[in-house]
Amino acid sequence: MKQDFSRGIRDGLPICFGYLSVSFAFGIFAVASGLGTLEALLLSMANVTSAGQFAAVPIIAAGGSLLELALIQLVINARYALMSLSLSQKLGNDVRTRDRFLIAFVNTDEVFAVASGQKDAVGRQYMFGLILTPFLGWSLGTLLGAAAGDILPTILVSALGVAIYGMFVAIVLPASKKSRPTAVCVLLAVALSCLFYYVPALQKIPSGFAIIICAVAASAVMAAVRPVVEIKEEENA
Repeated sequence: MKQDFSRGIRDGLPICFGYLSVSFAFGIFAVASGLGTLEALLLSMANVTSAGQFAAVPIIAAGGSLLELALIQLVINARYALMSLSLSQKLGNDVRTRDRFLIAFVNTDEVFAVASGQKDAVGRQYMFGLILTPFLGWSLGTLLGAAAGDILPTILVSALGVAIYGMFVAIVLPASKKSRPTAVCVLLAVALSCLFYYVPALQKIPSGFAIIICAVAASAVMAAVRPVVEIKEEENA
């Protein structure tokens, strides 16, 4: 059992170090947006979802409604439900129901990839070790970034905030290069977002709802025009 836990810790260390830089940027972003250091830390410890947290901060800072927060998290994090269902087929017989809730809480993209890549079924001790180090890395990075945001000069904090946008570009560009429909979907979402920003009548819509509308509308259009099934069929042809 201890060996499985140690192996999980070891496999989770690369994820932990990767999360440090992203969560550091989030900590700076959260403090620059008006949140306190403790608030930023609690947000990270209670969510462990980079995209969801980055989307939530502007809504919180603007005094948005709980409905906006709930909907934006539902749209952004819906994939985790599917990932958890898939991972559940990989879990060993010693993983109890309450263990599954804890594992699902930190079932990020990277944790899912590592766990799913194991040859055999993964037990509770291994999964506990695998999720522990990424959780600590994400929380520690947020704390350090938030503390730095309180100490560093404003101009430097603003410069470091560029890392956030770089993270999103790094996520979107590779997928857009591999798939033309994905690139079109991204451009469509950007175009819709520009409408909400520049059209006076649409500017009255809260930013949280605007993000939801753009994401859902662009995805719906591309799902109707170029569904994933068609793309796979073309690749196999």
